[in-house]
Amino acid sequence: MKTLGKYLSLGILSTFLTATPGLGAERINFFYPPYGEFSLSVDSLETFAKSGKITDEFAFYASRANPQQLAQLRELLQQEFDVTPTLVSQVAYSPIGKDLIQRLGSLIRTESSQNGFFALRGALILAAADPEGLTVVNVLRQFPSRTMRLSFTEGLKLVDNLLQVLQKRDEVVAWIQQQADSTALIDLLNAEVTNTTIDFSQLPDLRSPGSFTWERQELTFRDRSRNRIIPTHIYIPKATPLTSPEDPSAPFPLIVISHGVASDRSSFAYLAEHLASYGFAVAVLEHPGSNAERVERYLTGLAGPLEAKEFINRPLDIKFLLDELEYMTKSNSSLQGKLNLEQVGAIGHSFGGYTVLSLAGANINFEQLQKDCASDISSFNLSLFLQCQVTELASQDYQLQDERIKAVLAINPLSSSIFGESQVSQIQVPVMLVASTQDIATPVVSEQVRPFTWLATPDKYLVLIENATHFSAIAEPTPGNNVLPIPPALLGPNPAPAYGYLKILNIAFWQTHLMNRPEYASYLQPSYAQYLSQAPLNLSLLKSLSAEDLNQALKK
Repeated sequence: MKTLGKYLSLGILSTFLTATPGLGAERINFFYPPYGEFSLSVDSLETFAKSGKITDEFAFYASRANPQQLAQLRELLQQEFDVTPTLVSQVAYSPIGKDLIQRLGSLIRTESSQNGFFALRGALILAAADPEGLTVVNVLRQFPSRTMRLSFTEGLKLVDNLLQVLQKRDEVVAWIQQQADSTALIDLLNAEVTNTTIDFSQLPDLRSPGSFTWERQELTFRDRSRNRIIPTHIYIPKATPLTSPEDPSAPFPLIVISHGVASDRSSFAYLAEHLASYGFAVAVLEHPGSNAERVERYLTGLAGPLEAKEFINRPLDIKFLLDELEYMTKSNSSLQGKLNLEQVGAIGHSFGGYTVLSLAGANINFEQLQKDCASDISSFNLSLFLQCQVTELASQDYQLQDERIKAVLAINPLSSSIFGESQVSQIQVPVMLVASTQDIATPVVSEQVRPFTWLATPDKYLVLIENATHFSAIAEPTPGNNVLPIPPALLGPNPAPAYGYLKILNIAFWQTHLMNRPEYASYLQPSYAQYLSQAPLNLSLLKSLSAEDLNQALKK
């Protein structure tokens, strides 16, 4: 059994002092006007969770739910979250964690009807330290008040708002799919009229490896001016007898890959290897202020939370990396003459998506951030908590654009408030935005679909993967190498089709927009996405969408 002593040093002594030993919630009370106050014992919930038995008291509530809902409730009550008390306390004491618990505390209150912030935070940490682990029932048992009061009116309002958001999301997704299907049909009809129909089954399958072999070099760069150590994997293509004259040749075009929070160089190794097999050099770096190692140190109490200046440091990491590689191509025998720093593309996921969009010309929009972050962040957009950290920085132009970046591909990027329309519209290079319909971290409508309508560049693509989540594009971590414990429900369906989509779309996008090979444009058509689509991760692609059309879809 783990003792609590070693956790007191984490700055949570005050929480434990408010959590009186032996005192836990015995009843859950909620007031539902105009019907009055209702009550349910925690014992009844625990009995239901452990044995499935419905007590007389619980029967009043159970009778109002169908068997499927009861099964889901029992599953939730039984779910044990595999987290340490250190991890819980670090998250609960972070600025984002405190904000989330404060908002939850307005719904879950103490016996005296006070905001349940301190009680909830203490209960979460104590439950994680308890031998029975962090479960809903155990959080109730650790809640330092004999009665937990639920603000039923606030709860209904929260649920209603969430349902409206989800309904609008589903309507927009269905509308985009319909638009993509209509566009695909029109393209096919036009092709028949002009006798230019393409048999997609006869096109090379870009999911298969290309004709190049490759070697990987491990390099470490130190930016002394910012005290940043940047580990990097460089993938260098090597021609084979199967390589054709049309394929890239040395010096090879370069693709840089920027990971998201708590990820590392392995997250998109599958994509780096695939690109290298088609003749693209690939540089996969780690951002030391937000990579897996840094987040693990934070979650184990060895470092503070992520800092707002990471929004500046990440693009600067890539600018510094390109400078170093430019120097090495002239001075290092292993890289000499192998990298073309005039043909550079950038791929980013999540926080990395923000990173590559800023390199492409979108500046931080402090005016938009002040406006959006001054209001109540209750739009069910978790990425806003991260974006709003930027308000801690001095408002200025940080000069993050890099002219060497000729095109960008952003997967599940965060971009709404950090850029806003005025800055997304400044991007002039080709852009592909990849969105997942079940993404709860960077929601599809606010973070990808609407920003897509702001893009002014003529070469733009919106890729929509139905039923994919924020994690569908990331390679599955090796056992024991998963920093953040993600519940299986948030991982989504088998990601293999998504990996295949990204392989094809990347090869086609970079061949078209870095190598100027128009024959690959066939892969970037709505009709090809329709041909490629595989349930349940159905694929759609659009090349144009106006803000007016989107607003009309949202009004329906």
